[in-house]
Amino acid sequence: MPSKYTPELKQRAIELVLHAQAAPRTSRGAITRIASELGMSKETLRGRVRAHKQSGATIPAESVDLAAENRRLRAKLTEAKRANEILKRASAFFAAECERPYK
Repeated sequence: MPSKYTPELKQRAIELVLHAQAAPRTSRGAITRIASELGMSKETLRGRVRAHKQSGATIPAESVDLAAENRRLRAKLTEAKRANEILKRASAFFAAECERPYK
């Protein structure tokens, strides 16, 4: 029987739980909350988190260079704003063209 969840989703769910459990404010009910958000069984997620903790594996997200990630996201945001401005101008242009009478 094929797996319902991709390996990336499984890994991300484990990361979310571990990060939520690390903060005292969000640790209570983290597995239940994240499992329901992702549409997983809470027992399945609990088992995966337990197996991950027992394996001693590290979380890849911990080694993310935040400054580089911030620069990448700012560049992406700038590009999205630029594209949005172009689309606004184009829609205004075509709206004005539709309003003009044909000769």
